[in-house]
Amino acid sequence: MGDRVDYETILYDVEDHVLTITLNRPDQLNSFTTKMMRDLIDAADRFDADDDVRAVIFTGAGRGFCAGADLSDGANTFNAGGRSNEAERAERAALAGANSELEGLRDGGGRLTLRLYECRKPLIAAINGPAVGVGVTMTLPMDVRLASTKARIGFVFARRGIVPEACSSWFLPRVVGVSQALEWAYSGEVFDADEALRGGLVKSLHEPDDLLGAARAIAGNIAANTSAVSVAMIRHMMWKMLGADHPMEAHKVDSRAIRALGRGADAREGVVSFLEKRQADFTLSAHDDMPEFFPWWDERHFS
Repeated sequence: MGDRVDYETILYDVEDHVLTITLNRPDQLNSFTTKMMRDLIDAADRFDADDDVRAVIFTGAGRGFCAGADLSDGANTFNAGGRSNEAERAERAALAGANSELEGLRDGGGRLTLRLYECRKPLIAAINGPAVGVGVTMTLPMDVRLASTKARIGFVFARRGIVPEACSSWFLPRVVGVSQALEWAYSGEVFDADEALRGGLVKSLHEPDDLLGAARAIAGNIAANTSAVSVAMIRHMMWKMLGADHPMEAHKVDSRAIRALGRGADAREGVVSFLEKRQADFTLSAHDDMPEFFPWWDERHFS
């Protein structure tokens, strides 16, 4: 048995160095709430600090991945000032008082995706059913998306009188290209898994019973065969370079990283294990052993 941590809205299970996070509100198709956002952000803090976790899979309980925002507040669902959830209003007020008035305006999906963007572990979405609104935008900072043949996906914001959230105006064009991103966002249509594959949103489609196995095969391969520090650096080098204006920016980071990691224990083990034709035993931690210049990008604030 793997390690399990108790949360209210998600399941957190670690086995063979792979963490599976399951959105766990199946009677509501795993619709997104402020509590789910807090649980997911806490889970990210937990697994980033846990050297036993080498890769993370996100999926949903029951027949859905995530049906989007919880609509229990009806017409005020997207009106932060008019919601009935006192705890959420108090949280926003606390944010505004502690930082700035703008800080209290932050959307929950964006707070989650920004945290996932900063993760040091590979993130894999196993989209097992409907993924609509924030149910799909939360997957955009993940590194690999697989889908069930039963999945249905929609960027439905224009049909609800709002705009895409969760930083998806930054992520989605980078994942699928600006033309496809705009077509899906303009129409707000819910589309099937085949269109998600054709549009480049997902890597592959799988029968429902095979989906988690396919995700675990990817995660297990990473966990068994790679250096945690190398993977963490690769993840951030790839994502951060999406905003670079010249390949020289990549060359600068590449050069520093090769120098820093090249003199480390994992680089020595990688070469020796190859020459000795055996499985590598990497020991460095993505939490404690990152190069001194990491993170090399500027700190960002909501202001």
